[in-house]
Amino acid sequence: MSKQPHLLVEEGELADVALLPGDPGRVDRIAGQCTDVDLVAENREYKTVNARYGDREVTICSTGIGAPSAAIAAEELSAVGVDTLVRVGTCGALQSDIDIGDMVVATGAAKDEGTTPRYESRTVPAVADYDVVSALVDVSEARGETVGVGPVATDDGYYAETDEYVAAWEAAGLLAVEMEAAALFSLARRKGLRAGAICTVDGNLVEGTQKGETDENEELPEKARNNVERAITIALEATQRL
Repeated sequence: MSKQPHLLVEEGELADVALLPGDPGRVDRIAGQCTDVDLVAENREYKTVNARYGDREVTICSTGIGAPSAAIAAEELSAVGVDTLVRVGTCGALQSDIDIGDMVVATGAAKDEGTTPRYESRTVPAVADYDVVSALVDVSEARGETVGVGPVATDDGYYAETDEYVAAWEAAGLLAVEMEAAALFSLARRKGLRAGAICTVDGNLVEGTQKGETDENEELPEKARNNVERAITIALEATQRL
C-alpha cells in the first residue's frame, strides 16, 4: 500500500490507538509524557508520532481545526490499521456551571457542521464508543478528577456562533461546543472503529468568556493550560484499558 496522501503514513507504521489533538504543537506536549518518541511524518496540519506510554504503544496525530481535516485524518488512520481514535482537545462551555479548566468527556455530538452530511443524514447520531467513554471516565475517577460527561455540539463556524446558537445549545443541555468530535464519531462508527473525546474548557460562551482573552500572549487561559496537561494524562492512562 502506498502512503496516505495527507498523513504520509502507510500500513504497519502506526499503533492501533491514536490520540488526536487538533493543534500540531500539542502532539509534542502529549509525547512529553511518553517514552520512545519517534516522528513518523509531518505534512500540513498533520503531525504524527509513535510513542510508548507504560506498556502501550500509541500514535499521536494532529487533525488541524475543524471537521473536514479531522475526517481526513480518520479516513487515513483507518486505512492504515488504526482502530481507536481519542480526541484530546479544547472546547467552549455551554452551561453556566462549567468553569474554564474543567474537563468534558463527550458521549455524543450534535452535527452542526458540514462534513458528516456528505456521508450520511443528520438524523444518524454521532455517538462516542462506550468502551472509550468508560475508560476516560474510569481513569478520571481513579485519579480523583471530576469531569463532565454528556453530549457536545460540533460546529465549524467558529466566528458564526451567534447568541441564538448558544442559547439553543444551552437549552438542549449540551455541555460544550468544539469542532471535530462529530466527524470522528461518525467516521468511526461507519468504519467499525472506536472513538471518544476528552476536552478541556477554555472559555464559557454562556458567560461570554472566550479563549485568547489572556495577558500573556497565550491562546489559552492559565487554568485551561494547566488542565490540558491533566486531560492528556487521563487520555494516555485510558489507552492502557483500550
